[in-house]
Amino acid sequence: MRESWLDLSGKGLTELPPVDLTGVTRVDLDHNRFTRFPERLTQARGLEWLSLYHNELDAVPDSLWQLTGLRMLNLSVNRLVRVSPDIGRLSALHTLDLGHNQLTELPDTLGALPGLTEYLYLSGNRLTTLPDSLCGLNRLRYLGATDNGLTELPAGIGAMSALRELRLYGNRLTALPESIGDLAALRELHLRGNRITTLPGSIARLTELRLLDLRDNGLTDLPGEIADLSTLDKLDLRRNKHLREPGWLAGLEARGCVVLR
Repeated sequence: MRESWLDLSGKGLTELPPVDLTGVTRVDLDHNRFTRFPERLTQARGLEWLSLYHNELDAVPDSLWQLTGLRMLNLSVNRLVRVSPDIGRLSALHTLDLGHNQLTELPDTLGALPGLTEYLYLSGNRLTTLPDSLCGLNRLRYLGATDNGLTELPAGIGAMSALRELRLYGNRLTALPESIGDLAALRELHLRGNRITTLPGSIARLTELRLLDLRDNGLTDLPGEIADLSTLDKLDLRRNKHLREPGWLAGLEARGCVVLR
């Protein structure tokens, strides 16, 4: 039986060798030296899994978006400056990694991918905003947008009700939208290294929250509602030099929550 996985990772390739792509469903081209997307890959119409992690791509061709059977696409650690709105054609995609490129904006069509349920990684780009359309990803479990230049979040982010993990550290956020409290399934909220001065009381509705990382912000007070988060296992408050510590922190620690000051 023909092998459906083509693994050419870590070979220093600049061009795709003359391999037969018939029946191939998975292609791994990680850690090579491609400066141009190997367009012959688009002949593999049954492709479901494609990774070009850590290459030197500054663009991808429109033909990529014709691979509508893709379920996993990894284009991280390249030099991409733009993603075409045609990415919205990849309706089967459940995992998308665009991290560590040079993106300054995202197409609205990203929020209209019905299959995007597992993982969306946008970290290490040059984003200052996230499109409001992302709020339509109401089945997505993981969103990472760390180490960008985000100054605010979409007001309707609470509609992303399936999120389990939200990583936003290393941005320029000063506040969180009230709707953050609607992320009822959220277990981890990572906000280290922003400019947040206060948190909304709606955070009390995060009844599944296990980890809240607030290191390196500008917090002066904490909402008392945090004391009611019965599932919270770890609260990291380090390096908020103007924070007035509330008395209820002792109660959190008494029930087993690790509080780092």
